[in-house]
Amino acid sequence: MTEFILFAIVGFLAQAVDGALGMAYGAISSTVLLSFGVPPAQASAAVHAAEVFTTAASGTAHHYHRNIDWKLFWRLAPFGILGGCLGAFVLTSFDGDMVKPYVTTYLAVIGLWLFLRSFRKIPSNPVPTRLVAPLGAAGGFLDAAGGGGWGPMVVTGLLGAGAPPRYVIGTVNAAEFLITLAVSITFIAALVTGHWQEAGALSTHASSVAGLIVGGIVAAPLAGFMVKAIREQTLLRLVGFLIMLLALFQTAQQLGFV
Repeated sequence: MTEFILFAIVGFLAQAVDGALGMAYGAISSTVLLSFGVPPAQASAAVHAAEVFTTAASGTAHHYHRNIDWKLFWRLAPFGILGGCLGAFVLTSFDGDMVKPYVTTYLAVIGLWLFLRSFRKIPSNPVPTRLVAPLGAAGGFLDAAGGGGWGPMVVTGLLGAGAPPRYVIGTVNAAEFLITLAVSITFIAALVTGHWQEAGALSTHASSVAGLIVGGIVAAPLAGFMVKAIREQTLLRLVGFLIMLLALFQTAQQLGFV
């Protein structure tokens, strides 16, 4: 029950930020799971299992408020699905201990990037339309391989194209449901076919996944209200600092200092 409550709080805070900014649920949740000693592939699978529910709730809320650009959605989602499936396959092909330092480094870079971005204005230089497809594929791959990355990669790229933040965040959140569903199916397929040898202990983290789901679903409808109370720059600094701190803790664990 203690673990469930802890991850419900993590899921609530992560989804509140993700729903308001279009990023950080996967990065925060997977970083916390890795800090608890969960292997990278299992952490990514757990986060994506939770995100199937949280992104559905968030996407529904954005659809209700008419925050989705459907043309952009259908250009972005297919490539995100392809990249996500490839990332999940790659992640389940290697030993978790071998991949973990790279995943930790990746999350630390995301944290640093979010923190630094909070001191700058949203970019306004246009990005060619042809970059939407590779942007979606790269975001999907990093999201599956690192447990988070779809939002930071795709949201910032689309904002750089000059798109209105409201429709960028709404569209990316809605598309994330399809990417998350595809990645989760890939993890299941890897488990069923015997490709994923480390999956056996995933059931031991069921309470963590349940907590992430409950906390995320509760926060999804509230994100729009929370973003009005907290400045975007403040949220980015808090998220970036938290991810960097947890990544530092993971590094200390891997080096045997804790």
